[in-house]
Amino acid sequence: MAKYKVTVHTHNIATATTMNNVFIKLVGEKGESKRTWLTSLKGLFYQDTGSREFDVVCPFSLGKLVLIELDKQPLPLFPQDAWFPSKVVVTTPERGTCQFPIYRWIMDKEVHLFREGTAKRLCDETNNLARYSRELEMKTRTEQYCWDTYKEGFPGSMKADNPLDLPSEIQFSFTKATQFLFTAATGITELKLKGYSNSKKNWKNIDEISKVFCCNRTVISDYAQEHWKEDEFFGYQYLNGCNPMLIRRCSELPANFPVTEDMVKPSLRGSSSLLRELQSGNIFLLDYKNLNGLKANVINRKKQYMAAPLVLLYRTPDDMLVPIAIQLNQKPAKDNPIFLPTDSEYDWLLAKIFVRSADFQEHQLNVHLLRTHLLAEVFAVALLRNMPMVHPLYKLLIPHTRYSLQINLLARAFLIADEGVFTQFAASGGEGMNEILRRSVASLTYSSITFTFNSLCMPDDITARGLESVPNNYYRDDGLKLWDIIHRFVEEVISFYYKSDSEVREDQELQNWIKDIFDHGFLAQECTGIPQSFSTVPEVVKFVTVVIFTCSGQHSAVNSGQYDYGGWMPNTPISLKQPPPTTKGESTESTMLETLPDVGTTAQGMSTMWLLSKQSSDFVALGQYPEEHFNEIPPCRMIQKFQTELKVFSETVNARNSGLPVPYTYMDPAVVENSVAI
Repeated sequence: MAKYKVTVHTHNIATATTMNNVFIKLVGEKGESKRTWLTSLKGLFYQDTGSREFDVVCPFSLGKLVLIELDKQPLPLFPQDAWFPSKVVVTTPERGTCQFPIYRWIMDKEVHLFREGTAKRLCDETNNLARYSRELEMKTRTEQYCWDTYKEGFPGSMKADNPLDLPSEIQFSFTKATQFLFTAATGITELKLKGYSNSKKNWKNIDEISKVFCCNRTVISDYAQEHWKEDEFFGYQYLNGCNPMLIRRCSELPANFPVTEDMVKPSLRGSSSLLRELQSGNIFLLDYKNLNGLKANVINRKKQYMAAPLVLLYRTPDDMLVPIAIQLNQKPAKDNPIFLPTDSEYDWLLAKIFVRSADFQEHQLNVHLLRTHLLAEVFAVALLRNMPMVHPLYKLLIPHTRYSLQINLLARAFLIADEGVFTQFAASGGEGMNEILRRSVASLTYSSITFTFNSLCMPDDITARGLESVPNNYYRDDGLKLWDIIHRFVEEVISFYYKSDSEVREDQELQNWIKDIFDHGFLAQECTGIPQSFSTVPEVVKFVTVVIFTCSGQHSAVNSGQYDYGGWMPNTPISLKQPPPTTKGESTESTMLETLPDVGTTAQGMSTMWLLSKQSSDFVALGQYPEEHFNEIPPCRMIQKFQTELKVFSETVNARNSGLPVPYTYMDPAVVENSVAI
């Protein structure tokens, strides 16, 4: 007789347990066990989370275990319920241990097959039963995870009408769902904005805004309130605020931005000239051409306005970054003056307000929604359609897809849908939003070595934008460090499973994955530079690094500070009610207040940014993997090394931040989530 010790682990999450009977069958290369009811004198293991041990006895050794079969059946008078086992560990009579990762909901009476968890590529499979199990899993997956087109010209998305249409294993946990719905439902109330959310009145003065804002503050939002008018803070935000992706070094002025020496000479400290500063690399450009010519929204039956500014920034001798010229629309004209710091207080302040509002539109739709959320969904759907659970790439990347499909489904339903908050209350909502996203998709590139800007590879992007040596650029410093840590980890894991370039070329599942991403995520556009196939190990390492960095560090950098910098509305207006000024010398405080969004629009914007910046109670930090997908000792050690490097880096970030007036925390591994989950 051969005795197998079976340890069944129920995942430690709310509602994971079951009251149904659970049965198991062990399948090996030499045979299979009888279907065995898992019960013991200690009681039914599935009444609580944790683990329980059972014996499965066979008349002979089953040989190398290939898979297990699990099913559960309701007790008489009890309903069918849901169970979330994490893994099954089997100790064989030969004293070997086999682990079967599960990490999914079992909600029916059907028999479910789970493979032994050692990572295997298709070409490694020698057992016909294992190959059959792999094929069966992928057939089910391609039926469950289907591509859809939300709007023409957008990246592909998951086909589902509501969260309940999603496969159960990728839905929010009970804890996450409860907290998210509560937060969304009570945001206006918790921010003490209930009396303001439907108001169509203008703000009477800045003090009135302060009274509302004072109830809901962070360290950085307080700083923004105090310093929002200052040129130094304006410039700082383009290095370390919510949108650090637009600024680039300028060596030659654009033809449509006719700034002259006389205009900016008072702003160039000392005896320098504009030409000399351009040649020295001290002039930077913000170009919002993505917003040019767009139709602005109508909010509360009132036409709204957007600008498409061009901004020159100057690195001062004391290493501050300040604006020195602003043109609010792309085409030079008499009614499109270039605003300067030497203009009147409200001329200059109003010009900066239009830039900050334009930045809100560009940030939310291109930098945040497209370049993190929608791409994360592309990576996730392609992974789930093409990679079985035993594939090493599945094991490496599945933690970085957690909740992404449901959060994007909710975004399409409640933020950018026809009745969504963004559509209703942002200047770029509706028709403008769709066009911005189409333009942004068309500008996406993979590597700036061969293309200009907007690279998904951070080191290439920093180089292309000429930001290698700009001081006080914490997004760059922390992002490059985080990129390097992720890259080393990915390189070790990938190189463990792929010993040669030929193994990469022969892995059809890997090739199908990247082709799916190219076809559905980047709409088969070769100009993006996205690979259509992989030929070498370094190519795989680079792309997988892009995936993990985009879903973790990059998303944190452009998401987590939304309320910090946008909670104080005058610093980042969601919309503007008056057109950009066409002449100088006529703007006053009253002009500014009439231009800022009305009270209700402000309240809606504040509550949405607060919701999107709020960390979930079941947050999983970068590098923490509660689900044990890897079985082999080497990759487990690589994960431990990865976690150690992240911890050391986090300590470095905290030490630096202790000496900064505005701490930069968004790339601190301790607060970076593993996936796009909010």
